[in-house]
Amino acid sequence: MDMFGALIPLILMFAIFYFLLIRPQQKRQKKVKEMHSSLQKGDKIITIGGLHGTIDAIDDARIVLNVDGTHKLTFDRQSIREVINQD
Repeated sequence: MDMFGALIPLILMFAIFYFLLIRPQQKRQKKVKEMHSSLQKGDKIITIGGLHGTIDAIDDARIVLNVDGTHKLTFDRQSIREVINQD
């Protein structure tokens, strides 16, 4: 009985950590993964570094961004932070 009473606070702490830290992080990672898999040519995006551009070409690992219609830059697909507008 005494051993079980000592385990209850540990179990409660794990449950609190799971619901406040682990689970929300997993949801965010799932959302980012879905966003990365749905990228298409013509999408307007923002990179992690804050660069705005339009996807000009895309493959499994890299994307080519068209910036201001004059510059084409190559980035890793994982460097996309968010999609602004999907055409």
